[in-house]
Amino acid sequence: MWNEPSTGVAIAALDPKTSARQPQPAVVATVEPGSIGEELGFEPGDQLLSINGVRPRDLIDYRYLCVEEELSLQVLDTAGELHCVDLEKDADDGLGLAFTEALFDGLRQCNNNCPFCFIDQQPPGHRDSLYLKDDDFRLSFLYGSYLTLTNLTDVDWQRIEDQRLSPLFVSVHATEPELRSRLLVNQRAGLLMDQLAWFDQRDLQIHAQVVVCPGLNDGAALERTLSDLARFAIGEWPAVLSAAVVPVGLTRFRPEQDGLIPVDSRCARTVIAQVEQIQSEFQSQLGSRFAWLSDEWYLMAGLPLPPRADYEDFPQQENGVGSIRAFLESLDEASTELPKAVDRPRHCSWVVGSIVESALQSVTQRLNAVEGVSLQLFGLPSPYWGQDQVVTGLLTGQDLLDGLNGQDLGDELLLPSVMLRQGQPVFLDDMTLETVQSQIPVPIRVVHGAADIVASVLSANEKTP
Repeated sequence: MWNEPSTGVAIAALDPKTSARQPQPAVVATVEPGSIGEELGFEPGDQLLSINGVRPRDLIDYRYLCVEEELSLQVLDTAGELHCVDLEKDADDGLGLAFTEALFDGLRQCNNNCPFCFIDQQPPGHRDSLYLKDDDFRLSFLYGSYLTLTNLTDVDWQRIEDQRLSPLFVSVHATEPELRSRLLVNQRAGLLMDQLAWFDQRDLQIHAQVVVCPGLNDGAALERTLSDLARFAIGEWPAVLSAAVVPVGLTRFRPEQDGLIPVDSRCARTVIAQVEQIQSEFQSQLGSRFAWLSDEWYLMAGLPLPPRADYEDFPQQENGVGSIRAFLESLDEASTELPKAVDRPRHCSWVVGSIVESALQSVTQRLNAVEGVSLQLFGLPSPYWGQDQVVTGLLTGQDLLDGLNGQDLGDELLLPSVMLRQGQPVFLDDMTLETVQSQIPVPIRVVHGAADIVASVLSANEKTP
């Protein structure tokens, strides 16, 4: 790795003999209408080479560099012509550019060998992106992806401090050094408590997650982990903002004799009782529940989800903590004022993962109370992954074809967008939406969120793009 300054790489320092280690130019994907970038003439495909003589390593560097009021840009357009552009702007003004990648110097790969890693539990032969084990602190800061902190160099730690890259999202799993090293199959994993102290000393923050593997890091180990994390949750600027407890997900493709035990309803009830008791103690000590269980625990246990207030400000909603509760809340809001009847009869179907089917029955019944509406909810398992209880986003194209074969789907099938790759009509098994549509006897409408689902049930208007 090059010896970079705190923000980006000076163009003068780039050595063509080591080009493989240099940041690539930032390739423009889109230009915001009416933005400074559009006024300058940026177009998709143009390459941003440097800002004030510095080549950004990633989107974070780009944003830091663009804060300056006077900018000198070096740009290579799609025709291969080099442009040097000088401009003045307000410090708060961005350029209105989006790029094809967030990381211009490549993805930081994971150096752990966790037996429960979902990436290793996939069949071979699909698109390359499904097998990338990212463990990149920059993606954690930008998008909330989880990292383990085991692959950071001294330069990385310095950059986190200098650029105040906080909060980060950290996969903890266990705080006892030997146990965490064993879970991640990495001796560096045992340094976690020292790393949390490093965050605490610099007023930097993290959100933590614990993937519970029955028989390994549950029970007393889980209690210790949450208690250790709570030590850093005090004061005006706590280093650990929250902790999420999620169940290990195992597929039929996982390596044999991995020593892992699937979570069942009995295990789920045990973990719920344990964590809810710890939550009560945290509430008294910290004024917050601090540690939350993902919704899957309650659904697997056959227990009702906690009330909305228990999730406080949803600190880990993107990690499945309260996501279904928030979705139900949005559905309730979108369906509070339903018409008594629809202009034209609507007979449609809605497909979701089997684990959430029971939670969605009430809103299904409410919609079916509208005269002229007939909505059939299908909660499907995933033979592809070998899981009877599966969240909606893990359903594959083949799961849909298997689960809906021979079913009366009505006039239209509502398909949640979370099943598809972002920006592309492709499922996790690489089957395209077009392929699924060719084998489904009714039109498919991709729906985005609660309001879109309710509107789609009530109206046969043009499909949502």
